[in-house]
Amino acid sequence: MRQLLSQLDTGSITLREVPVPGASGPNLLVETRATVVSPGTERMLVEFGRGNLLQKVRSQPDKARQVIDKMRTDGVGPTLEAVRAKLDAPIPLGYCHAGVVVDAGPRAGSFAVGDRVVTNGPHAEYARVPHTLAARIPDSVLMSTMKKTRLAPR
Repeated sequence: MRQLLSQLDTGSITLREVPVPGASGPNLLVETRATVVSPGTERMLVEFGRGNLLQKVRSQPDKARQVIDKMRTDGVGPTLEAVRAKLDAPIPLGYCHAGVVVDAGPRAGSFAVGDRVVTNGPHAEYARVPHTLAARIPDSVLMSTMKKTRLAPR
């Protein structure tokens, strides 16, 4: 499946092939019908990534304090390694998502395959979300407003 990811170290955004997640435990697997791009949040993440290290520190003083505390307890080397690993790891974009449940974990509450839901899922063809972060879409919302869409042409 394809998923939109951002690199915190560079601000680059890529559409990548990633494995389809499973729906274990309390999770739902939802096939995407729509996601909403937040110009504020997503732009903030991209701008953060494009900034140099000093700009990143200035924009998140609480995180900078955490890094200093970690240096005191764990040392400079392990702390820098942890910061680099965090900045190097791609993060999924998106948190406003709607789709159809295609699988439900054994502790996924009363949700069932075929339920139309709104979730906090990412910009991806499928999203795994905890059932506590999903809500059913009422039947009064027409299915024509939830046609299956693709992230990009194949």
